[in-house]
Amino acid sequence: QVQLVESGGGWVLPGGSLRLSCAASGITVSRYPMSWHRQAPGKGRELVATIFSIDDVTNYANSVKGRFTISRDNAKNTVYLQMNSLKFEDTAVYYCNTKAYGSDYWGQGTQVTVSS
Repeated sequence: QVQLVESGGGWVLPGGSLRLSCAASGITVSRYPMSWHRQAPGKGRELVATIFSIDDVTNYANSVKGRFTISRDNAKNTVYLQMNSLKFEDTAVYYCNTKAYGSDYWGQGTQVTVSS
C-alpha cells in the first residue's frame, strides 16, 4: 500500500520561508518520480515541482522557479519542498504525488497561507 503524508504547512508572512515534507511508505522515493502540486481556492491543481528518479533531474513551474527547491532524503524516504521568498499567490493546499505501479498516488495535503 502506497501512502504519502505531507507536513510542514502553516501561516507565514510574505517573503518568509517554509519547508514541506512528504513521508512515503509502500514505495522507495529514490526509485520513482516525486512531485509537489498545489491547489488554490477556486483553481485547479497545479504542478509545482518534480524530481525524477534518474540523475535527480528536477523541474519547476515558472511561477516558483528560483524560489522553491525540491529534494529527497533517501535514508528517511522523504521528499521535501523548500519554499523561500513566499508570495500571497503561493497560498494553497500543497499535495505530494508519485507515479508508481501504473497509478497516481496523493497525500492528504497541507495548507500554506501567505498573508500579512
